[in-house]
Amino acid sequence: MNDSIYLSIQNSPRFKELVSKRERFAWILSVIMLGLYSAFILLIAYGPQILGSKISPDSSITWGIPLGVGLILSAFVLTGVYVRRANGEFDELNNAILKEAQQ
Repeated sequence: MNDSIYLSIQNSPRFKELVSKRERFAWILSVIMLGLYSAFILLIAYGPQILGSKISPDSSITWGIPLGVGLILSAFVLTGVYVRRANGEFDELNNAILKEAQQ
């Protein structure tokens, strides 16, 4: 591509919309993950008796294990949410921007 196409893309309102939406969505997901992780760390620091208590009296599994696994799984879920939106809405906006720039 030549410089004029790059400039037309950079000045496109759709491109600015795409960048804005993508950044906002990434920040929201990042804040959610940071909140979950911070809550887990604070629970470790200030409520270790909760994490160390058994799920049931005859179980050897404590609450810390499923909460830790849940934290890891939440990262995968949030990544999946981002990928789904990126492959849908963000790709559609990207294709529209490219078509507009090539005309």
